[in-house]
Amino acid sequence: MIVLKASQDKVLSALQSVAGIVERRHTLPILANVLIRKTGSQIQLTTSDLEIQIRTTAALDGDEGNFTTTVGARKLIDILRSMPSDQSVSLESSQNKLILKGGKSRFTLQTLPAEDFPLVQEAANFGPIFSVPQKTLKELLNQVSFAMAVHDIRYYLNGILFVAEGKQLSLVATDGHRLAFSSATLDVEVPRQEVILPRKTVLEMQRLLSDKEGAIEMQFAGNQAKFSFEGMEFVTKLVEGKFPDYNRVIPKNHKNIITLGRAPLLASLQRTAILTSEKFKGVRLNIEPGTLRVASNNAEQEEAVDELDIDYGGDAIEIGFNVTYLIDALTNMNQDMVKIELADSNSSALLTIPDDAAFKYVVMPMRI
Repeated sequence: MIVLKASQDKVLSALQSVAGIVERRHTLPILANVLIRKTGSQIQLTTSDLEIQIRTTAALDGDEGNFTTTVGARKLIDILRSMPSDQSVSLESSQNKLILKGGKSRFTLQTLPAEDFPLVQEAANFGPIFSVPQKTLKELLNQVSFAMAVHDIRYYLNGILFVAEGKQLSLVATDGHRLAFSSATLDVEVPRQEVILPRKTVLEMQRLLSDKEGAIEMQFAGNQAKFSFEGMEFVTKLVEGKFPDYNRVIPKNHKNIITLGRAPLLASLQRTAILTSEKFKGVRLNIEPGTLRVASNNAEQEEAVDELDIDYGGDAIEIGFNVTYLIDALTNMNQDMVKIELADSNSSALLTIPDDAAFKYVVMPMRI
């Protein structure tokens, strides 16, 4: 039976959309496989790592009829990548094997039974569906994901908090030293729901989401989240635990405010960062009326100093920061101007976008 027949680029793109979560080494060999389910001319491709499940539906011609099997996902992708993109490829079933043909090439691949594939048990009680444009969710994720913790023992920090309430969707990430908050407006009112998406899910979503205006639908349950967009369905387990109260972390009423160009500040920090050491990424900011001075030094007694003219008439403040934390935030913003609010040299700083309350970034100072 010819399971599918289409151009290489069409088959490859369908496979690549689901294969991101497939681990190369796994305790269960079948998890290295993609589940192929054919119904008429529709092909459904499903992958899972027991925590996340991704499914896509594509129209890839072939013989009419129903058929299911599983085959090594990475191997199939590697073979397809080695073929020209406009070449027609076919996948045929023969006993317990799949034969991939393209041009004068022929590959015989071993399969494992579809009934052994561990599908994620979907939650029975998902909350109401709400949606935002794909582009919006991608921007929200980009604005906060860099502040997620990596392998923190406080496991609830290794992910992003999603809060949907009323007509607002807010995303928050923190690693204990900094916190990023971003929000967007929803088209429907929803009851308050709060879930923590794991780090792997966040990275995979960033890979899959496009800059299109097409909507992505979301639903949350007690231990699962479900996303649907462009013929894809993404189900993920959630991180259990209590996320810190981010509203208490975001400073209010800092009296010293500087508004300056994002690009000049980023360039100044990147220059100064060259003379910080791998272990110690500290830079000093000296803020005085009219001037912002950025300075760093290292164990070899080298020093970098950079000055920016600023429109500022507040207190003179000397404050230290991990330069990476500032660079991360400025790199992931795409606005021209940035607003920095400070109280004194011992309090956290708040970075925002002028006239836009949707993005907030809090960074703790460091002793230098």
